[in-house]
Amino acid sequence: LIHKFQTTELLCDRRDVIVLTDEAHRSQYDTLALNMRSALPNALFVAFTGTPLIAGEERTREVFGDYVSIYDFQQSVEDGATVPLFYENRTPELHLENPDLNDDLYNLIEAADLDESQERRLERELGRQYHLITRDDRLETVAKDIVKHFIGRGFQGKAMVVSIDKATALRMHGKVLKQWTAELEEVDRELSRLKKTSKIADSDRIRELEKKYDLLNTTDMAVIVSTGQNEIEQMKALGLDIATHRKRMNDEKLDERFKDTDDPLRLVFVCAMWLTGFDAPSCSTVYLDKPMRNHTLMQTIARANRVFPGKHSGLIVDYANVFASLEKALAIYGKGKGGANPVKEKAQLVAELRKALEEAVQFCNGHGVSIPAIEAASPKDFKKVKLLGDAVEVLISPDPLRKEFLARERLVRTLFQAVKPDPVVVQFFSQVVCLGTIADSIREKTGEGRVDISMILSEVNDLLDESIAADGFRIQEDAQGRAVIDLSTIDFAALAKRFAKSNKKNVDLEQLKAAIRSQLEKLIRFNKTRVNYLVKFEELIESYNTGSRNIDELFRELLALSQNLTEEQERHVREHLSEEELTVLDILTRPGPDLSTEEREEVKKVARKLLEHLKILLVLDWRRKAQTRAQVVETIKDTLDEGLPRAYSPDLYQAKVSAVFEHMFESYQGDGESIFSN
Repeated sequence: LIHKFQTTELLCDRRDVIVLTDEAHRSQYDTLALNMRSALPNALFVAFTGTPLIAGEERTREVFGDYVSIYDFQQSVEDGATVPLFYENRTPELHLENPDLNDDLYNLIEAADLDESQERRLERELGRQYHLITRDDRLETVAKDIVKHFIGRGFQGKAMVVSIDKATALRMHGKVLKQWTAELEEVDRELSRLKKTSKIADSDRIRELEKKYDLLNTTDMAVIVSTGQNEIEQMKALGLDIATHRKRMNDEKLDERFKDTDDPLRLVFVCAMWLTGFDAPSCSTVYLDKPMRNHTLMQTIARANRVFPGKHSGLIVDYANVFASLEKALAIYGKGKGGANPVKEKAQLVAELRKALEEAVQFCNGHGVSIPAIEAASPKDFKKVKLLGDAVEVLISPDPLRKEFLARERLVRTLFQAVKPDPVVVQFFSQVVCLGTIADSIREKTGEGRVDISMILSEVNDLLDESIAADGFRIQEDAQGRAVIDLSTIDFAALAKRFAKSNKKNVDLEQLKAAIRSQLEKLIRFNKTRVNYLVKFEELIESYNTGSRNIDELFRELLALSQNLTEEQERHVREHLSEEELTVLDILTRPGPDLSTEEREEVKKVARKLLEHLKILLVLDWRRKAQTRAQVVETIKDTLDEGLPRAYSPDLYQAKVSAVFEHMFESYQGDGESIFSN
């Protein structure tokens, strides 16, 4: 480390020494840096920094030379390493007279993360501006808006509220908590009222309120601030209790909880901590109520740009009117080679939604599905249901068509959720719901996912099932939302007859494909030697997608494959083996030597005996213990060597030993747990 260089003593004058320097500023061009260069006079110095050369840091470039490589905000977005950031100015009407504040305020805030003495100096020297941003009525306005905004978002990621100092963070927590409780009580009252009236027309509103109530009722929030001397007395003098918060910060692992997607700690209040070097990928919103600039501002907004499943973008909600500072910082830090600003105003997100929706509607229209016609149809005479059913039939097959439609709908849905809670989404709601209803019905019928009815009428999918798939069969789901069906329960002859006269052949075909795919996944999970069935299935689907088979031919071939899978599912019964024993038998015989009936019976005995021996060794965490793994390998070798017939050559014997061990390692966790026990 650089503090080791306390003298100018020569350590090495070789020219093949390379010094790699991280965080290449401040300490890297002062006395210690001079000592290091004296100690290594001919070394090559290469510097790295996540903070670019901004005001006050120009000497870094003088010391290390010009940039060799730059990886900026814009490029990381283009690469998919981070998600796009959008900016929304929600500065209260009770705004600052000088919305940009002044450089003195910025300098004081940035200096040493505002310890207690600096906070007092801030109040003393810049009392008017400080008191303006911390006025009680202003904080109440911001707190109320934060609650409304947080619960109205489409993607319910975690969020940070950034305040000007420790005291204000504590105040903001208290005010948000008060508004939160009021909102919870209001939702509870309205929910109780609607449930008492019990009108069908209110069913969607009830579901929406139940979802909101659950979020409000389960969300935890916490204050995260650095420790300070005499902080309890100082905060108490301001009428604030920091002791309770400090106990939580000391006793609970709040950083781990906030990073945990499933943990209810969803909202934190900070002023300096967690703004740099802290990543919680599910964090999607930063409520910024602190004047900031330059690299501190850039590091803060980057808390919302981490990639996370389902997260389209991060949102910076600005209550302190830092937009001018943001533009200046981005001019130095974030713009790509083309000068594009990587942080966009939220209006651009709305424009992206409008464009994606128009393209999705045009795509549907190009395949004979009119979204405006479905919107305009009346649900009373089932005309709307019929049109929705027809749309599903058209867009569900073949695979490339379905995948493109679902991809377009998914983009529309993601952007729609990202724009919330902006009231502008109302103008898009009808078309988004229409596309979503079609897509959700397709996903359910193909087993691609659980139907999300949070934004659509609850009766629609039931009506679709009754109206367009009454002569087919329904894909059931397990507790995890995965499609499950037992092919042996299907009357294939009756299904073939119904298909011949069906007017919804695409839907019937996709449901059969989903059932087969579900069964294949289960069969192959137990026994990988069955992969040839999957190859056959994919070849059939590909032939249909390329046009070399028509829908009737494909359906007949899939029915035949279904019957084969049913027979395969029951083969262990015919072989007088358990599913586990059959899997070992198949590993030993596929591929394997040609065996006589008597030799095959010998291999069956080996499979049974091998499992009996191995289950004694497969204790908890056996895969982590080298000694136990070695015992398993030796048991496999001995059992196979003793029991396999002469048809197995030495090379084939070694291959089977490896294949059986690989199967045991992948399929058996130990202590009675395996893929066969789930």
